[in-house]
Amino acid sequence: MDMFPTRISFDQARTIIERVAQAHRMPVERIALARAHGHILAREVIAGIAQPPFDNSAMDGFALRHADLGGEAGITLQLVGEQFAGPTLELGVGAGQCVRITTGAPLPAGADTVVMKENTRLEGDRVVILAAPKPGQHVRRAGEDSRAGERVLEAGDTLTPARIALASSQGLAELEVARRPTVAVFTTGDELVEPGLPLEPGQIYNSNREQLMGLLRADGLEPVAWPTLPDDPAQVESALRHAGNAFDVVLTCGAVSAGEKDHIPALLQAQGDVHFWKVRMKPGMPVLFASGGSLGDALFLCLPGNPVSVLATYLALGRPLLDRMQGRAAPRPQWHARLAAPWNKVHERLEFLRGRLRSCADGSLEVEPNPADGSHRMRAAADSDALIVLGEGAREYPAGAVVDVLPY
Repeated sequence: MDMFPTRISFDQARTIIERVAQAHRMPVERIALARAHGHILAREVIAGIAQPPFDNSAMDGFALRHADLGGEAGITLQLVGEQFAGPTLELGVGAGQCVRITTGAPLPAGADTVVMKENTRLEGDRVVILAAPKPGQHVRRAGEDSRAGERVLEAGDTLTPARIALASSQGLAELEVARRPTVAVFTTGDELVEPGLPLEPGQIYNSNREQLMGLLRADGLEPVAWPTLPDDPAQVESALRHAGNAFDVVLTCGAVSAGEKDHIPALLQAQGDVHFWKVRMKPGMPVLFASGGSLGDALFLCLPGNPVSVLATYLALGRPLLDRMQGRAAPRPQWHARLAAPWNKVHERLEFLRGRLRSCADGSLEVEPNPADGSHRMRAAADSDALIVLGEGAREYPAGAVVDVLPY
């Protein structure tokens, strides 16, 4: 049955993921700004207006002409009006004059500087300047943040709250974004029982479904969990065909090794287009990636059944697949940290080891590897917050060695 006897490298797998995902880019949709948080921007945003759109005050205080101060404190100016944030009152400042002003209010004609309220003393309609400001101090100039015609957001940007605020400051009520992929989630195996039900001998609780659903939801997706698939090839084919014709991506957990009940590889080899099966990585070696073929237009990423393998393969391969399908430009954070303890890597595969990050007093990052490295040991994953990436090849890593770290 094994038509792919050679395990490919993790880098090769990532390259294939990127290429196939690029060919399955999601269509563009226009959505309201309030719904755009976390989406991937599909079209660049060009500023239609300058920001700020007019010279305005950065402080509550008094707008004045700096030349009237002569660089000294103790000067008294005539108060000739008030300009609050809101519509301009078309006030002007002449020699020896000032205007009361609030933060964000348009700067009156003739004024070029604002003195803070705390640095003044009001005496009727006269204002005594107790501390002379610098020329232009506390004035926000029109266009100093961006000018009309400038590109302020790029296609591929993730729409963070700050970027949404930037779009909002341009008066945009909608943005063009990549539609988020629809994702079907399957767990497989006759041994699985739903939490809350009694266990019979030989059965285990289904932990993979909630783990994978949580990972997807944390990435802003709205996955659909299907009932657990039994170890029956006809039922597996029927369910995957249904999902393959209704969803953009189908994620499965389990049934991808070479056991008698591992029906998914044979099904996808016969009816789909398998891009790879088996990757030189630990955990997660049996991971399979395919296009649906006669099973539908969906992409199938089939993860191993061990829960830590599900975590590692989703973070390392599933998340990049979904990101690339949406055109995400910036890669997810991958940091560098020093090992807090030595680690002896005794196998040749690239390894994703669980670990806990901590910040050191000198500003560096340190990561403590978890010695419970079995792919079934979910407690080790729960006690950790990152995957330590150890490259291919057996070697000893001394304490203090710099390693790549992939935060959850």
